[in-house]
Amino acid sequence: MGNKVTAPAVKARKGGAKLKMVTAYDFPTARIADRAGADIILVGDSVGNVVLGYDDTLHVTVDDMVHHTAAVARAKPSALIVGDMPWLSYHSSPQETVVNAGRFVREGGAEAVKLEGGRKRIPMIEAVIDAEIPVMGHLGLTPQSIHAMGGYRVQGKEAQAAYELISDARALTDAGVFSIVLEGVPNVVAEMVTSEVEVPTIGIGAGSSTDGQVLVFHDITGLGAGGYIPKFVRTYAQLADDAVTAIEAFFADVDSGAFPDDSETYHMTDESEAILRGMAFRAASHILADEDMGRR
Repeated sequence: MGNKVTAPAVKARKGGAKLKMVTAYDFPTARIADRAGADIILVGDSVGNVVLGYDDTLHVTVDDMVHHTAAVARAKPSALIVGDMPWLSYHSSPQETVVNAGRFVREGGAEAVKLEGGRKRIPMIEAVIDAEIPVMGHLGLTPQSIHAMGGYRVQGKEAQAAYELISDARALTDAGVFSIVLEGVPNVVAEMVTSEVEVPTIGIGAGSSTDGQVLVFHDITGLGAGGYIPKFVRTYAQLADDAVTAIEAFFADVDSGAFPDDSETYHMTDESEAILRGMAFRAASHILADEDMGRR
């Protein structure tokens, strides 16, 4: 573990060494991400897809997210822990947003929160920041808005939409966010946003010009359940296949009797074993004698 990464430290990385962010959802994935050198661990609402088995992120609750954030926090990573605020946890009022964000910090051990959306989220963002909780923004393809967007579609492909996205990024920066995730936008849009704002941008499906990159842990490691893989994902391992192979080998050893072997088995001393067998033999003899007396 290195020095603890903080929200101000992330903000200060603008234009410097690329920020490395990855999702994690529990103690072991957080430990792995931290050992690998993550600057930021995002406890993403993608937990709904890759851990809880939902088709989208809309089923994830604040209770779900706080539970998983706390598991990540128990790993005590050097990386900054960012809790992803789920759908409807920051949509009703600034007051409710602050209460929900506070749960991430107090119960979950988060050191910052992330929420999706542009200018219409400014009152919520300002209220959370006023409560001394750092906020990461998220623009472009925002998965909690899939129904409004008509699915998982690249955003900002037309000039006007791209201009609105850039304006949203400026507004989030003025509101006080310490960084902005840009998801599913053309590379030129991400490049323009990155040059326009004074906080780091972290891309996912946004090209290479952002100040950092993020991917989902299960996508990087091949732990996903299969199905559609987005264009922007690069998979570096096939841990799910390796796990199946390992478990198949275990089952084969069970079938053959090769597992467990003598080195994997606990033993009594010869003396204790002899005494135990003698006790069992005498107990069995008494039972037989009592049964014989009962038949007379």
